[in-house]
Amino acid sequence: MSPRLDEPRTHNATSACPQGLTESDSPAAAVLDGTRNSTTSSGSDTSSTEDDHGVTDGLEGLPEIPPYAEVGPLDARALSKTLFARLESLEEGTYEYSYVRNTLVELNLALVKFAASRFRSRSEPMEDIIQVGTIGLIKAIDRFELSRGVEFPTFAMPTIIGEIKRFFRDTSWSVRVPRRLQELRLDLAKAGDELAQQLDRAPTVGELADRLGISHDEVVEGMAASNAYTASSLDAKPEEDENEGALADRIGYEDHGLEGIEYVESLKPLIAALPGRDRTILSLRFVANMTQSEIGEELGISQMHVSRLLSRTLVKLRKGLTLDE
Repeated sequence: MSPRLDEPRTHNATSACPQGLTESDSPAAAVLDGTRNSTTSSGSDTSSTEDDHGVTDGLEGLPEIPPYAEVGPLDARALSKTLFARLESLEEGTYEYSYVRNTLVELNLALVKFAASRFRSRSEPMEDIIQVGTIGLIKAIDRFELSRGVEFPTFAMPTIIGEIKRFFRDTSWSVRVPRRLQELRLDLAKAGDELAQQLDRAPTVGELADRLGISHDEVVEGMAASNAYTASSLDAKPEEDENEGALADRIGYEDHGLEGIEYVESLKPLIAALPGRDRTILSLRFVANMTQSEIGEELGISQMHVSRLLSRTLVKLRKGLTLDE
């Protein structure tokens, strides 16, 4: 059977609204605990939710959300746009706002997992990396504006990756140091740079203490903690697997897969809107790598007809991408 380019749509699963956010094994569960309101489990009567919270006006008209595992990429994107539009009209801190925000997190966790996979060679557990990436996802959701005309995956990915990189930066210590001292080291470094520019010399311990409003002993303690912070050598190999190669061999490369996310995500709805035969021709040409003559034989049409249909389809997709930009 010939491979198809278009992905299957979401199954017609039934679920209560809201649902899914009570699952303890969700990757976002630990991050969302602080902001999540109690929700009903999948399949329960939504009337209990209405009775408990006494507010449902903000959720009226929202599409029914199937179990998150059954939501495909195209549906996640469409649902996210609808939810972002509703989120802008809700008051922060309300039950409705929390539900819509948390649903957006769950719908877009695939972005976090994709970003986290880039760091699978690190020694940190993947579960921790995903949890940190989820924090970045939440920040992206809070900052996103539909009016900018940018697709959410394109907007969110830099924030997610930045949060993960910050996590590795903060944990690059040769000796375990309390979080307080890690933050103090950063404050001292910033204050030291600012004072050095103002004074045209290195600041003293007293000047640093006055600048940060802390004692001399705390400054000395922070300076001592800096000695435990070391940058990894580019020639260093992972202790757990010396066959994995040096750090220089694993960083600094261009991730073409990541760069293509915007185009892939933009093409999906355009391809889904094409007639069935056009989608089939695209699949046979670019997925199955068949020649135009071979496609013509399979579809029972001439090679010239295949060429015209393919050219017309590519022009349509190109125009669609241009309009999105």
